[in-house]
Amino acid sequence: MKIFKFILCALLFTSFSTYAQDGAKSERQQGHTNENKFKQLYEEFATPNVFRTGSGAPGPGYYQQQADYKMDIEIDDDNAKLYGDETITYTNNSPDDLKYLWVQLDQNMRARDSKTPLISNSGISPATAPSRAVTSYLKGSFDGGFNIEHVKDVNGKDLPHTINRTMMRVELPKVLKSGEKFSFKIKWWYNINDHVRDGGRSGYEYFEENDNRIYVMAQFYPRMAVYNDVEGWQNSQFWGRDEFALPFGDFDVNITVPADHILDGTGHLVNREEVFTKDMMKRFNKAKKSYDEPVMIVTQAEAEVTEKSKSKNKKTWKLSAQMVRDFGFATSRKFLWDMMAVKLEEKDVMAVSLYSKEGNPLWEQWSTKSVASTLRTYSRMTFDYPYHKAISVHAPMGMEYPMICFNFGRPDKEGNYSDRTKYGMIGVIIHEVGHNWFPMIVNSDERQWTWMDEGLNTFTQYVAEQDFGKWYPGALSPNDKAFPSRRGPAKNIVRYMGGDQDYIAPIMTKGLNTYQFGNNAYSKPATALNILRETVMGQDLFDYSFKEYANRWKFKHPTPEDFFRTMEDASAVDLDWFWRGWFYTTDYTDIGIKEVKRFAVTGTPNENGKRLAERYNRDPKSLVYFIEEGAEGYEDAIKTNESIDDLPTVKEYIMDNFTPKEQRDIKIAPKYFYQITFDKPGGLVMPLIVEFTYADGTTSRETYPAQVWRLNDKEVTKAIASDKEIVSVQVDPDLETADVDTTNNAWPKEVKESDFDKFKETVKD
Repeated sequence: MKIFKFILCALLFTSFSTYAQDGAKSERQQGHTNENKFKQLYEEFATPNVFRTGSGAPGPGYYQQQADYKMDIEIDDDNAKLYGDETITYTNNSPDDLKYLWVQLDQNMRARDSKTPLISNSGISPATAPSRAVTSYLKGSFDGGFNIEHVKDVNGKDLPHTINRTMMRVELPKVLKSGEKFSFKIKWWYNINDHVRDGGRSGYEYFEENDNRIYVMAQFYPRMAVYNDVEGWQNSQFWGRDEFALPFGDFDVNITVPADHILDGTGHLVNREEVFTKDMMKRFNKAKKSYDEPVMIVTQAEAEVTEKSKSKNKKTWKLSAQMVRDFGFATSRKFLWDMMAVKLEEKDVMAVSLYSKEGNPLWEQWSTKSVASTLRTYSRMTFDYPYHKAISVHAPMGMEYPMICFNFGRPDKEGNYSDRTKYGMIGVIIHEVGHNWFPMIVNSDERQWTWMDEGLNTFTQYVAEQDFGKWYPGALSPNDKAFPSRRGPAKNIVRYMGGDQDYIAPIMTKGLNTYQFGNNAYSKPATALNILRETVMGQDLFDYSFKEYANRWKFKHPTPEDFFRTMEDASAVDLDWFWRGWFYTTDYTDIGIKEVKRFAVTGTPNENGKRLAERYNRDPKSLVYFIEEGAEGYEDAIKTNESIDDLPTVKEYIMDNFTPKEQRDIKIAPKYFYQITFDKPGGLVMPLIVEFTYADGTTSRETYPAQVWRLNDKEVTKAIASDKEIVSVQVDPDLETADVDTTNNAWPKEVKESDFDKFKETVKD
């Protein structure tokens, strides 16, 4: 090791001397502000306070509001309408006095006078399908907004209220002081949208052949907005993309539907024995003890009989949930229903699926097992799933709510499906069930920071997908060694990050204002976290810190800074450079090899050495000389192929300065010397991962921390001493840094055949 330092010092001394001389000759330049990629993020971060600490943990003054709901809901299946009556009890846990309350009316995005369609570009295509022409130009807009019949206090007195698009301000009869509660009532109805034809995050799917609908219902009730220490009231309008910021609370919901419907949703089913048949109860009790295979609660044969005739009677399903931020449910007479138990460390949880015959055989085979696998992986990565069930519902979209989510993936009419359909369904179920953690429990503000739920969840989804093949290897196709994850691996984000910068926004951008929403909110943050885990921090440090963040902020409202700070606080890894590059900029990775110089070592003085010796009054024969390839004396030095420790001057130095034991500990005897300059055409700072291949066919790898770029953002030079000849050098050999241009990653430069040349060869054949 001391020999290596000796060599390095000699090279650095020469470089430093040249730099100092050049600097002296240059003109004095103007000063500049600190734009170093490694500067601290103090300018971007809010000052820590009693609510949120500098460590990323909740502070001693942290608070959050509570909103409790009692609701009576009825679905008019004949006319596809929903009627609701709710009592909201709002608890002011903040230190502030509140003059009014803000309520979200998200269905108003679908109102006839909605402004949402007006903010998007539109044009006329030279040719279009008749269906699109009718929808665009002939059909009137669907009126799916809330019809608010009244807003009253619990004594029946009208409360003044103002509706501003998707938000409603309710005036309080008196100031709501800190620690006080206020209850009020809202009655409403709206037309349920056909979310297959008209779009939407909830609604119904219509089956014309038997005149039936599957309802997947959410955002169906006026919901309290969040009030917190960061935003005050989070009353940002809902334009249709950015999702929801909601407070936690308790829900008691009675849902009346046709008597032949099967229904499940957020919360405990408190009147199970009233709505279940005896056979269903027996099967349910069996499912609670089945840990390997789902148990059918409602079979396909039973569902096919039920969907052929409509009951004129009604049935009320009663659900109760505690400490949830939202409520969703699904109902249909078409539903099959299966369940199985999942054993976590501290409890059993029921994995549940609701689906129609159109989803089989795919859904019966893999839906509930996908739920079960997700519960295991996410609990390992964060905390044990705290609720008693997780439901996957078959629908032509993906969307999530506490304990229930809606997922796509459907075979053709003959029941056949491709690997792509199967993997797509499993992946979306993992993703949507995973949203129970982010943001249903770790309750980030989706309206402001889409990536905090979608990005963190997509990262954990990638881990869960890789686990899925281990839990259920039979799900993998014969040619797949692992689950073919679409998002997570670094190579999958290269095309986006290396694309047109005019259409890329930083991750720290409101979702509504991003150009490529999926890449920006899902893929890039997921890839960043995967790189952080695998390349920068290592799995142990990352997993510990990630779990710490999840546990600090479960059932609370974190901000991006809380996440960033916690990851550093729990790991002792300075990551300001990483957050800045990946989250605050659109920089991309491009690291390459600019130059490789080879040197031979000799004790024979040369002209440079003589001048250096004369300057410092040294005997030229007392120095070690490195001769660059191509210079005079290089070939002679190479022919002797001396190891540096064979040089008389080095031997003498070792004998005079090392103890016999230290001399025995010197293992390396380098014969080959290289000076490698790495450059960084891309702006993103990343670790420098280098693989060396030697003449004997062996390889070695060195990972230089990202801080190697701290003093020169454009290029760095490394002196390499080796006892074996290096024949090739490769940067990022496993493609783990999302490098957008790998043509500069190798020395000697690899000549890659172009796609056109490959095509010409096939034509010849």
